[in-house]
Amino acid sequence: MELKAIPLTIPDGANVILGQSHFIKTVEDLYEVMVGISSQVKFGLAFCEASGPCLIRQAGNDPELTAIAVENARNVAAGHTFHILMQEAFPINFLPAIKACPEVCGIYCATANPVQVIVAETDQGRGILGVVDGSSPQGVEGPEDAADRHNFLRQIGYKL
Repeated sequence: MELKAIPLTIPDGANVILGQSHFIKTVEDLYEVMVGISSQVKFGLAFCEASGPCLIRQAGNDPELTAIAVENARNVAAGHTFHILMQEAFPINFLPAIKACPEVCGIYCATANPVQVIVAETDQGRGILGVVDGSSPQGVEGPEDAADRHNFLRQIGYKL
């Protein structure tokens, strides 16, 4: 078995959602989740089929984000995983519906941070062991940091 750290491509201003699923219908269902929640979201998604022709299935409403999602899926190359890249929206608005999608088994991350996907490769194929999401902590939040956090959440409309 070989372990690899595969970096994801995340364009400026974009977020990624990386998860695991179990059925080819995932592509259509996740597309419906995305457009059903927001008509403004720009997104691309890719799903790695794990049997039959083992294709990377794709959908989205933004060709560039779709192409990058496919590139990320090709690089990670783990069966039954999906990659969603989105702009002009935040994952927090989509995660409950994505998690409720019958095909979705779990979510590895939802972030705009740099991501490395830790992959195990065997003679059968590849599987995701986990992710490195962003950087390690550099300290503990103080009162000024807490005030900055509170202000930021109000600035982006998540708190009154």
